[in-house]
Amino acid sequence: MAGELLFGLIGGLGLFFLGMKTMTDSLKQVAGERLKHILELLTKKPIVGLFVGTIITMLVQSSSASTVMTVGFVNAGLLTLKQAIPLILGANIGTTFTAWLVSFFALFKVTSYALPAIGIGFLVSQLGKTRTVKMWGRFILGFGMLFSGLGFMKEAFSPLKESEVLKNALLAFGTYPILGILLGIGLTIILQSSSATIALLQIMALSGLIDFQTCIPIILGDNIGTTITANIAALGTNTASRRAARAHAIINIVGVCYMLIPVYTGVYSRFIEWIVPGQVSPKNIMLHIALAHSVFNVFNSFVVFLPLNNILEKLTVRLTPPKPGAVDIQPENLEKHLLETPALALEQTIKEILRMIHLTRDALQNSVKSFLDNDASLFKKVRDQEEAVNNFQREITQYLIYLSERDLEPLEAGMIPVLLHSVNDVERVGDHAINILELTERKINQSCSFTPIAIEELKQISDVVFNMFECTLISLEKRDMSCGQDGLEREEELNKLQVELKDKHMQRVKEGACELMSGIIYSDLVDNFEKIGDHLTNIVQSVLKHMRWET
Repeated sequence: MAGELLFGLIGGLGLFFLGMKTMTDSLKQVAGERLKHILELLTKKPIVGLFVGTIITMLVQSSSASTVMTVGFVNAGLLTLKQAIPLILGANIGTTFTAWLVSFFALFKVTSYALPAIGIGFLVSQLGKTRTVKMWGRFILGFGMLFSGLGFMKEAFSPLKESEVLKNALLAFGTYPILGILLGIGLTIILQSSSATIALLQIMALSGLIDFQTCIPIILGDNIGTTITANIAALGTNTASRRAARAHAIINIVGVCYMLIPVYTGVYSRFIEWIVPGQVSPKNIMLHIALAHSVFNVFNSFVVFLPLNNILEKLTVRLTPPKPGAVDIQPENLEKHLLETPALALEQTIKEILRMIHLTRDALQNSVKSFLDNDASLFKKVRDQEEAVNNFQREITQYLIYLSERDLEPLEAGMIPVLLHSVNDVERVGDHAINILELTERKINQSCSFTPIAIEELKQISDVVFNMFECTLISLEKRDMSCGQDGLEREEELNKLQVELKDKHMQRVKEGACELMSGIIYSDLVDNFEKIGDHLTNIVQSVLKHMRWET
């Protein structure tokens, strides 16, 4: 039995994480700005976001799934922390809907949709005619895998639901509110479903095995236990998604703490009994439990934390600082209220482009270091940085589009296409950082060796590129025309160096001093450096136009 529990848990977690990653990746590919725009509209006001979170959770019948989706949206840069919090508050309310279904019909199993979703998702992803259709298929596939993972975890622990030891523990621990809360936390973590925990309580109460007042602390603990899933999903993700998961935990833990007073005094149970007509009996005790679950979550989410949305956001940010070297995927300076003052909005845009260039340069440095040192440990960081660069491109582009719709002076209007082209060039540099990473993978996988002379030549050409980066940054930040000219001269040097180094290396290949595959990788790497120089040159030329705009 222990082996079945362990295997079910491991397999369920594996499917859960794979489904989460598949959903997140497909969302970024297929939804992009359209989904982000829809989510922005739906979460523009916190009250609307709360209702959206409630409805989504009622439909999918799992607060764990809806909060995991929200964390995934934040991880993909499709939602900010401030927009995610109301969705999480709504998920806490929506999850109580299952208890009402149980009160009248029976436990509604979300996992019934998992296998059909996997089958349909796979077929659509394989047979779809367009890339968009295929990506939607992958999203459905990930959705099914996520729920299958939860289902396997539930099934692994299903014997516990019929355990007499468990029933006795409920009676013993439920007598003491603190212990009852701890038991509720443990049960929900084990069952991986707050709805399953509440349903188990309802069935036991219907059978006369547990009284209503004993159920209340376990219900509260259930609300803390359900936050574990989102926090697991946030492991290994960016700072923003970890903050979203942390916000979920804060909401429920704080809510349970202040609710201890009315629970200990018996006020809460008497309040629920006052709402439901008649004495508590086996016929209506399931309704009492559903109501107790709902009243707490509605009060905690709608009355307490929704008005404190901004404070909760600041607290979560303070309690969840970025990890050393963490990649920030969100722009900081694109304030929408500045769109009415185009000159200031353009300055803020330039600040974000500078941050984007810094991030791209760091990605390229890590990619080059990985190549020179055969260091595969940098692969994930480079990919995270490139994803962040892509998100910066989306955000800045959208901001400039919004700005273009304002009443602009001719010179201000002329700056917008210039900055748009610069943003696209920076993004293309990020793509080349990934190209270099892929060359590194080929180099490591095929055990390609390079002569000391070849390594020194690669360091030489990379130094020229990074000098161009510095010229680009200084010329844009300080509006320095001379640095811009220096950057253009570096580009000429880079073009000459490209031809020279490729000729030298091909000569070494002919002489047998270097392997053929190493020569191909070397040539591709030098070409990537030259193309990076072209994009940096485009940015510098845009800066020179900007200088004329300034003067």
